[in-house]
Amino acid sequence: MSLPHLTAGFLPLLDSALLVLAHELGIAEEEGFTLGLTRESSWANIRDRTALGHFDIALVLAPMPIAANLGLTPIATPMIAPVMTGLGNNAITVSADLWSKMADAGAPGDLAAGPAGKALAQVIHSTPRKLRLAVVHQTSSHNYELRYWLAASGIDPDRDVEIVVLPPPLLPEALGAGGLDGYCVGEPWNSVGVANFGARIATTKSSIWQWSPDKAVGMRSDWAEQNPDLVAATIRAVYRAGQWCQDSANHRRAAEIMAGPAYLNQPMEIVARALTGQIDGGVQQLSIPDFYVPHAGAANFPWKSHALWYYSQMVRWGEVGFSAANAAKAAATFRPDLYRAALAPLGVAVPAQDLRIDGAQADKHATPAIGGTLELGPNRFFDGQIFDPSAVESYIRSQATS
Repeated sequence: MSLPHLTAGFLPLLDSALLVLAHELGIAEEEGFTLGLTRESSWANIRDRTALGHFDIALVLAPMPIAANLGLTPIATPMIAPVMTGLGNNAITVSADLWSKMADAGAPGDLAAGPAGKALAQVIHSTPRKLRLAVVHQTSSHNYELRYWLAASGIDPDRDVEIVVLPPPLLPEALGAGGLDGYCVGEPWNSVGVANFGARIATTKSSIWQWSPDKAVGMRSDWAEQNPDLVAATIRAVYRAGQWCQDSANHRRAAEIMAGPAYLNQPMEIVARALTGQIDGGVQQLSIPDFYVPHAGAANFPWKSHALWYYSQMVRWGEVGFSAANAAKAAATFRPDLYRAALAPLGVAVPAQDLRIDGAQADKHATPAIGGTLELGPNRFFDGQIFDPSAVESYIRSQATS
């Protein structure tokens, strides 16, 4: 008997690795389904085609299902995110000209968020022309982390700069053509900018917010309710692909697969940078082991507190109002209950709690777990702020006055 076939949309980003590897390594088949991958050109296409049922599942920006459930999308089909595709993998890249000015203002080139942000603020406040920065989608982790970094560095994202939206693969070329001064995107498009267009990486997601979420596997709520066994199989396949990808012995093979024309269509050496954490920022070659975390530290677990942090940023930047009902909708989008149930047959340790405080841990640390012991990574924000999911409203108020 043939296996059920799932259609899956993705964008050419390293974050798609776990879906790609689940397909290429035969993990999906071992979990009882086949996977048909369709490469899309923009996050808007992923959002709308998933909402319309063209895809059963898709690589999605972590805030995207939340936005759908809050009615912020053109086709507001209810969605869930039961498994994440890793942590980190984003960076903020600037043109050589802007970097030269930032360096003159004291940016050291070590990718640390604080000094780079301070230097950028000096440049912006002394430059008559408003800089144009790009993100990949409005309701994206990229938009929120860029705005967070700018605001914490003394830059008003709505008044001091112009923020526009472009699909990830177009960003390096747009910067090289002079249409952008900088962008926030996932790999390999920061490294492509450095290698092909003389760009410089200013800072990384792992420096702005350590071990923080970025993408998920999303699906329509009605499809998930109608296909619980396939949802569980998808979670297990992504989890197992993450295990394989986390092992440094597999990084070269993962890079070879992802570099192929069906996926990233980029040189393997560029693709391997994020997997190995050996980052060429254009100024220095740096080792950042946690630049991209595909599995370690419960990287695939959908924390409801992370959904609430994204919601706090939607409120902060005027996309939606604050209410207890909206906060509940946001939190309910991430489904740790489905994650735990799906992984129970594997006998692996999973977090026992749905919520955690972010910003308070400078080092790896143990967390309450079911089925064994579990260690999470550090979770500091570069500006020292603490996010307590039990106090979302006061957190939003504190940001409005910061």
